[in-house]
Amino acid sequence: MGLGCNMGDCRANLRFALEGLAALPGYRPVALSSLYRTAPVGKTDQADFYNAVARGKYEGSPLELLAGLQALERARGRKRVERWGPRTLDLDLLSFGREILDLPGLEIPHPRLAERVFVLAPLLEIAPDYVLPRWGLTAGELLERMPAEEKACQEAKRIAWE
Repeated sequence: MGLGCNMGDCRANLRFALEGLAALPGYRPVALSSLYRTAPVGKTDQADFYNAVARGKYEGSPLELLAGLQALERARGRKRVERWGPRTLDLDLLSFGREILDLPGLEIPHPRLAERVFVLAPLLEIAPDYVLPRWGLTAGELLERMPAEEKACQEAKRIAWE
């Protein structure tokens, strides 16, 4: 799961998401990355984002997990008004085991995962050997293939959770 925030008390919002994830029926937390601060991508005239990646085991379907993530976003005041706009909480289902899905409203692995340092850096930290099904590469290999100028534009700074 990708976790992000750039509105309000982001550390509190992200902790809320982690507690909510742990409480989802059928979900068991496995690993959590460091917290990263990154400049916004897409719409750049907004506050920096706080990002992390959480890894877990889930007994239900990807669509059920997505519904749980969206309920957590709404509970923290997320309004889907503007694409790539500011948000109190952004929870993305990045991957689901070895599955590749293309459904209305859900594409797994996340289609832009391979282009985002703020996802790849924390993913590499907690799952260095995980081969992403759509690309057949690890997060580290995807980062190595990313053009240097793209990586420079998306610098991810590791920061403390507290």
